Amino acid sequence: MTGVLEGKVALVTGSGRGMGLVDAELMAGEGAAIVLHDIDGGMVDAAAKQLRANGADVFTIVSDIADIAATRTAIAEAEDHFGRIDILVNNAGNALGGALEDLDEDAYDAVMNVHVKGTFFATQAVVPGMQRRGEGAIVNISSIWGMTGYEHSSNYCAAKAALLGFTKSWAKELAPWNIRVNAVAPGCVLTEMTIHKGQDYLDARAKLIPLGRWAEPEEMCEAVLFLASPRASFITGQVISPNGGDTIVGI
Repeated sequence: MTGVLEGKVALVTGSGRGMGLVDAELMAGEGAAIVLHDIDGGMVDAAAKQLRANGADVFTIVSDIADIAATRTAIAEAEDHFGRIDILVNNAGNALGGALEDLDEDAYDAVMNVHVKGTFFATQAVVPGMQRRGEGAIVNISSIWGMTGYEHSSNYCAAKAALLGFTKSWAKELAPWNIRVNAVAPGCVLTEMTIHKGQDYLDARAKLIPLGRWAEPEEMCEAVLFLASPRASFITGQVISPNGGDTIVGI
């Protein structure tokens, strides 16, 4: 039995570790060739070795997603290597929070440049090929905080909210070429970015979630895989938020 992504090429930004790597693993398991990207070359090499050991076809990119020239060049090399990029997961991110009055320009720019500028120009780089082929899937990784806000994280929340705006706008703009654009807005998920907060914080936050626990990365990445796959062929401009019931709203 062939995988649902057999013959496809998926680029996942920020995929040296965490949810990005899990996204790559799941897509490779469904037959996709993978373009791994991260700013950390050691992580990219280790992730590529892991994927190749499981039979995946992998091309690697080492760049700062906010370095637009470097990222454009690397994406062009990946497209030349595989001949196409069918799926883009805009996963690269960082978190430099603080109280409103304490955030300086460097912290503001660092978050906006990665989440907003990096996502915009990585998408711009892959769209022409998708338009030529008349199909494609883009998944933006936002956050529950992009919908609800969170104290001492206004730059991060604003950046993640911007990805929701991209998702809705691009879905309308790119629909004539059968390019679908959706977003996943994770709730509380156990990654390197959250575990360091300590067990007391994790336990207290879990009590506020109706399902009573934090998610594993795979529980977020299954939603990414679904939206990237032909199984979601009539879904575009939507936001899925796997969050254990942290936000429950009416229509």
